[in-house]
Amino acid sequence: MSLALVHSRARAGADAPLVRVEVHLSGGLPATQIVGLPETTVRESRERVRAALLCAHFEYPQRRVTINLAPADLPKEGGRFDLAIALGILAASGQLDPRQVVRHEYIGELALTGELRPVDGVLPAAIAAAEAGRTLFVPPANAAEAALAEHADIRIARTLLEACASVENPARLPRAERAADELDPPLDLADVRGQLHARRALEVAAAGGHHLLLIGSPGCGKTLLASRLPGILPEASQAEALQSAAIASISGSGLDPRRWRQRPFRAPHHSASPAALAGGGNPPHPGEISLAHHGVLFLDELPEWSRNALEILREPLESGHIRISRAARSAVFPARFQLVTAMNPCPCGWAGDRSNRCLCTSERIQRYRGRVSGPLLDRIDLHVTVSRLSPEELREGAPAGECSTDVRQRVIVARERQHARGALNAHLDSKALRRCARLDEADQALLEQAIERLQLSARAMHRILRVARTIADLAGSDGIGTAHLAEAIGYRQLDRGQLPVGT
Repeated sequence: MSLALVHSRARAGADAPLVRVEVHLSGGLPATQIVGLPETTVRESRERVRAALLCAHFEYPQRRVTINLAPADLPKEGGRFDLAIALGILAASGQLDPRQVVRHEYIGELALTGELRPVDGVLPAAIAAAEAGRTLFVPPANAAEAALAEHADIRIARTLLEACASVENPARLPRAERAADELDPPLDLADVRGQLHARRALEVAAAGGHHLLLIGSPGCGKTLLASRLPGILPEASQAEALQSAAIASISGSGLDPRRWRQRPFRAPHHSASPAALAGGGNPPHPGEISLAHHGVLFLDELPEWSRNALEILREPLESGHIRISRAARSAVFPARFQLVTAMNPCPCGWAGDRSNRCLCTSERIQRYRGRVSGPLLDRIDLHVTVSRLSPEELREGAPAGECSTDVRQRVIVARERQHARGALNAHLDSKALRRCARLDEADQALLEQAIERLQLSARAMHRILRVARTIADLAGSDGIGTAHLAEAIGYRQLDRGQLPVGT
């Protein structure tokens, strides 16, 4: 038979669309042509495949070989199609049974010796292959990652010869096994001395999935608090962890299969470019906001970030995804993260401190604050002042704070109440918010007074209601009380017209 079909998987954003590798042999001068929008690395697979077949003592057909990667409008890149192309050539030339080859899927780059080398983005391909009900052949280095896909039949082929010998019976090859989970112990909130107000805000943020802004002088504990947030968050569900792992798989930085259940905590430097934050490149790769999916994104020194980089956050904060558009193609990556930011109260960092060391003028402070746009601040639910601790509170024998385990239990109970209603409070739409955040007449008047005095937007009003609903859930209350609403309003400190500072 001079025509064969082999299945493989491409990489398109966070997805792994099916690619049909069609190989046809015809008369004419010996030549190999690859069509179907291949990148340079895919076109170069002709030489890799030829050398691998000859080293494995197969016959390379001395005919015209046409290889079509369908669908033709889907860009193909990397060496991930090498194994599928080699098997397609063998099946089309009669050296393998085409009816057996078409039953499975194959991913892997071929060395000239016929060994299989790893490629990126194997986890999304394994998930897609499991949904299609086909066995996936992968290189050994990708086995632990591919095994994370639930109900997937993943077989490990070390060489081209092993893959060929197991086409009719994949059970001859070892099945990929998951690596043992090795979660890093979370940082404990007990390390934070004092800061009762900030600790409370951190608990509220964790309970409802709210975004948080910490404001305070240098060294007061903002970064320390932010790094403790993952430790009080509930363990990621299997679906959430799998989505986060799939993004790490296609990022190019690699995925540790032993720590795939751990919520991501990303803390890029403020010199990072907009492309590093949002993602980009050709083909598009996920950025920091997507790598923080179902985890925490911490941005320190918020006013020092470029304006373009910060404005990129506005879309994912609302929608939970980011679209990367380039001239040749576009990609959509998930970006449902919890944002924690930190900033100083002024350029020198000491405005309002009891040491009175700040020499910044009010104009400089306003310019410093103005580096962060109002629309972005409006999307951050909690604005919290972190005060500098006294020497007595920093003593070695001073009482430690409450541990993360106790706080986490309260967060889990509050989230269970929210999941029973359908979604975390931070993700409630307007209809659901009206249903579960009703106020009595007195509390409605209090909210309207706050809106008028603080000149709050409709978005800020809705975020106050969501935070108040979370505070009520932490208290085990079915309705929002006056104390819950007042505490939520108190967290909108940047809406008061003056930058809050520690005292």
